[in-house]
Amino acid sequence: MATAQKEMMTITDDEFASLRDLVYDRFGINLTDRKRTLLVGRLQQVIRNHELDSFEAYHDRVTADESGTLLDELVNRVSTNFTYFWREPDHFEHLRDEVLPDLMDSLRAAGSYDLRLWCAAAATGEEPCVLAMMLREALAHDRSRWKAGLLATDISQRALDVARRGVYPDRALDKLPKALLGRYCRRTDTETWTVDPGLVADVTYRRFNLMNELPFKAPFHVIFCRNVMIYFDQPTRADLVRRMYDFVVPGGYLYVGHSESLGRVDCPFDYVRPGIYRRQEAG
Repeated sequence: MATAQKEMMTITDDEFASLRDLVYDRFGINLTDRKRTLLVGRLQQVIRNHELDSFEAYHDRVTADESGTLLDELVNRVSTNFTYFWREPDHFEHLRDEVLPDLMDSLRAAGSYDLRLWCAAAATGEEPCVLAMMLREALAHDRSRWKAGLLATDISQRALDVARRGVYPDRALDKLPKALLGRYCRRTDTETWTVDPGLVADVTYRRFNLMNELPFKAPFHVIFCRNVMIYFDQPTRADLVRRMYDFVVPGGYLYVGHSESLGRVDCPFDYVRPGIYRRQEAG
């Protein structure tokens, strides 16, 4: 016990406040006092690797690093990228059964074949891979006619590197319907699967901080931003939703996690069902 206590670094109130403020200002992640032990646990080995002896010295090193490398390392440590294929499946089923058919019919009627989706919290790629499957299933043999784009972004470069490789352990695919697993994944070895490289190539992966201004030239028909706003406080969450609203086409959809509520008073989107919101159609 004495050895464990000696190895565990301590963080002062001022040190915790300075790191908490840095993470909030740069990434919008709200580290409450309950996250104090978690922060120590995730950063103490990083601090030792940099041959520093305190959280204050680490904060100073990060803020002085003009390359941004240490800031990337910090967010990789404090952000959580846990997910799996077919998480909260009713959203994918709603997208497959209702949203994509209606959107495609409306676009065809307007003489357009430009369909745009954004996965705003891609993590290690499980969610955008499922969205790519949904797109392929919906477009079927007519896929060559469509200019269907799927953008996937995340703040963690480390997570995006995993997504681009498209290799996952068994446990990540346990919930994926067998039909989709058979069509789009192949067994790599006894413990891992590889997603069809063509499917991975359907996704455009980019590193992006949701606290920055949205840089897009055209709005999206569907945005998935699930299980990331739970780390934001209410003002940060409301600001992001307002900015996303401006980049959803009239009649388009925003999906958030089941544990995330946007409220119904100030939310610009119309509530559809848990975790699903829609921008009113024009006119």
